[in-house]
Amino acid sequence: MPKILGNSLAEHRERTRRALFDALSDLLSKQPFDKITLSDVATRAGVGRTAVYNHFTDKEDLLLAFMEHETGRYARELAHILTDVADPIDRLRIYVRQQALVKRHYHFPTTGPLANSVSRDTAGRLHAHAGHMTQMLTRILTDAMEAGAIPRQDPALLIPLIHACVLGGRPTPTDPRARAAYLEALDMFVLRAVGAPEPDHAVPSVHQPHGTQSPPRPARAAG
Repeated sequence: MPKILGNSLAEHRERTRRALFDALSDLLSKQPFDKITLSDVATRAGVGRTAVYNHFTDKEDLLLAFMEHETGRYARELAHILTDVADPIDRLRIYVRQQALVKRHYHFPTTGPLANSVSRDTAGRLHAHAGHMTQMLTRILTDAMEAGAIPRQDPALLIPLIHACVLGGRPTPTDPRARAAYLEALDMFVLRAVGAPEPDHAVPSVHQPHGTQSPPRPARAAG
């Protein structure tokens, strides 16, 4: 009989799911989804292969559950962070910065290797998870317009352009200096695109939501 993780069956199931999600996340950061097997996930999670089928019917079912869990958690944490920021332009800048720092395999593009590795139904359901972020950005842009911080414009037209800019280009650099320069350029580009004035301060520093890469460390002064 498999060893029970935790003090109850419910806790055991939750711990097993988290272990499987962590294993899939780690594997996705290293190889394409179509190259990953459920055996790979089970081995990385430290559970038996049959245990995977106690939770998910197949690999795509696991991917759907993983993406829903990760995007939901990230959206909740980012929304909580933004509630403490009064300036809508600073909220926009934080949103853009955090989206650029989200681990690349947490994003699900409408085209590309991952989209081509799953069924059309799964692709559509995964893409629908982007609705969390669309709603959040709509609120930010609407608040900025109502405050007179940016010109009146249609958020439905702006949002795909902002997301294409942040998520559709090259991956955020990993080298600290290159990353800092890229994020600063991205900040200025998006602000100019929406008609916001040039800021007189840096993007506010916030606690990193789950699923994001570490922000660039400031360079040490020569001494």
